[in-house]
Amino acid sequence: MKTRTLGPFDVSAIGLGCMPMSMNNDHEYPGREESVATIHAALDAGVTLLDTADIYAPSWDTFGHNEELVAAALRAYGTLPDGLVVATKGGITRGPGDTWGRDGSMSYLRSAVEGSLRRLGRDVIDLYQWHRPDRSMDYAEVVGNFAALVQEGKVRCVGISNANVEEIRIAQDVLGPGGLVSVQNEFSPRYRSSEGELRYCAEQGIAFLPWSPLGGTGGGGRSVGTEFSAFADIAADHGVSPQQVVLAWELALSERVIPIPGARRPASIVDSAAAADLILDEDELARCSAAGQVD
Repeated sequence: MKTRTLGPFDVSAIGLGCMPMSMNNDHEYPGREESVATIHAALDAGVTLLDTADIYAPSWDTFGHNEELVAAALRAYGTLPDGLVVATKGGITRGPGDTWGRDGSMSYLRSAVEGSLRRLGRDVIDLYQWHRPDRSMDYAEVVGNFAALVQEGKVRCVGISNANVEEIRIAQDVLGPGGLVSVQNEFSPRYRSSEGELRYCAEQGIAFLPWSPLGGTGGGGRSVGTEFSAFADIAADHGVSPQQVVLAWELALSERVIPIPGARRPASIVDSAAAADLILDEDELARCSAAGQVD
């Protein structure tokens, strides 16, 4: 597996988004055995970046389900690959009746990261990401709370998610040179609104992690070749899936791009991981970019 830079880490060019095993738009979840097999298949394929979050769960009263699933899979794997990075997120609340909220306070984030550490069975979180902005608080203040978690030794690196360029700049100012290692925003052929953030991250040397890079868990990923025929046509020429072409195109946009396609079956992540070795020529890349543009 080819690698890319994520702060102080060298990780696989393709990561695994673990969310669909615990939360997805279909509300259909694989059994524990298949989920563990999916994570193991990712590791076998050379994936060394696993992305999860505390809120990824089938229901509010199973909060932390996905983190616990990741921990169980890693315990059962045996010798873990060198350089494995487990990334998680905090800052979104989930309560009785599936009520959702945001909380960027120091007290909440400290308790949230301590919960993630327990569930993941780790001494420190490799990459802790602010999941979504808490609009009731000053953005810089919340980023400062994440910096405090680094100083306390609970977190090794800080990332932000669902952020615009202005917010990325604020995070850089608060964390200092090299302090912000990643931005995780939605990006795919059907969702191009984060192109500005992608370009900014590329210029600044910040890893850009597209979430739902194939189009989402509600069928967008499965139908990407139908919705955007260029990806299917190029895939046929190479004898690969349209999904591989999408990921190869995203990888070619910048050396800082590290897609994290979701998966709930071993075959899905094995196919996605192979995109790291798919090389598209300039004409094919141009066709991909044109196919994904909004008229």
